[in-house]
Amino acid sequence: MTQPIVVTGTDTGIGKTVFAAALTGALDGYYWKPVQSGLAEETDSETVRRLSGLAADRILPERYRLRTPASPHLAARLDGVEIDAERLALPSTPRPLVVEGAGGLLVPLTREVTYIDVFARWRAPLVLCARTTLGTINHTLLSVEAIRARNIPLLGIAFIGNENTESEDVIVALGRTMRLGRLPPLAPLTAESLKAAFAAHFDVNDFVKGAA
Repeated sequence: MTQPIVVTGTDTGIGKTVFAAALTGALDGYYWKPVQSGLAEETDSETVRRLSGLAADRILPERYRLRTPASPHLAARLDGVEIDAERLALPSTPRPLVVEGAGGLLVPLTREVTYIDVFARWRAPLVLCARTTLGTINHTLLSVEAIRARNIPLLGIAFIGNENTESEDVIVALGRTMRLGRLPPLAPLTAESLKAAFAAHFDVNDFVKGAA
């Protein structure tokens, strides 16, 4: 079994699913979204399948599929489902596994358990995705503190958006962590353009050592 890599973010809607697709494809790995909230539109697993270029069997089925596009604890309650966080155990895969959370670190799965509680139990290396826009310094450094407080191994930060050298540099310096790279906006966003952008802006070896 290879070591899984957890992909999380400082907030929702920052592009971590697109990054997860790029990383899974670059590692020729497997992808798992433990909890999916919202089924009416393309799910994160479907997005990763479309953008990673990987076969359908590389996308593992979600443990919980919730209809309502909301925080998992609320979506589960509205759907009449009870999330058992202890059931969220990392699958064993023959190649690197990329696991994507939902929203930010402190997103609640229940009224007692947040995603970071599960990450702390797993102790898998974690990649923190962060915006490059205004407000990212505070959000990212708070996330880094939360990760370190729970002794979760942090591989580094993957920035997403237009270049913002000053913010990126100060986050890496104050957070005492690694800048893994920056995924720029892509138009059009396709499997081909995403693969090329990841190869140009990241070194896959930085992630391979985390998955070893």
